[in-house]
Amino acid sequence: MAVSPDAVGMVLPPISMDIERGRLAAFARVTRATDPAYSDLDAAKNAGHRDIPVPPTFLFAIELEQADPFWWARNIGVEVNYVLHGEQRFTYHRVAYAGERLTANAVITDVFSKRGGALEFIIKKTAISDEAGARGRGSGHDVVVRNPGVGS
Repeated sequence: MAVSPDAVGMVLPPISMDIERGRLAAFARVTRATDPAYSDLDAAKNAGHRDIPVPPTFLFAIELEQADPFWWARNIGVEVNYVLHGEQRFTYHRVAYAGERLTANAVITDVFSKRGGALEFIIKKTAISDEAGARGRGSGHDVVVRNPGVGS
């Protein structure tokens, strides 16, 4: 089940999300964030923010904001039952806040294999912009696909 190198350059459709305070507070709760600025408006303002700031790893949730967030993987021949989360990277140039609408624009930038094809890697980079189109943050995501029966 080799992932075709033709997948490199595949641009995924943009995905937008309205960043809501309640959702940020829920995210802070489930990730056990202890800083009240991530869940309470008064605490955020007392810390010098204009609103509740978006926690760093929350940005990954934007790409999951669709009925089938893994359609693109199946589209390039990946059996999603064998997908592992590889590495996640984030780049920040400014803080995002509740009340903003953020859009993720992802592209597959590399495909390669290791261990004689037993592991395939799909490298996806995402630029995240605000409504004005300013790119204030981004992420990189490595998807690892196990190929049972290949190699040892």
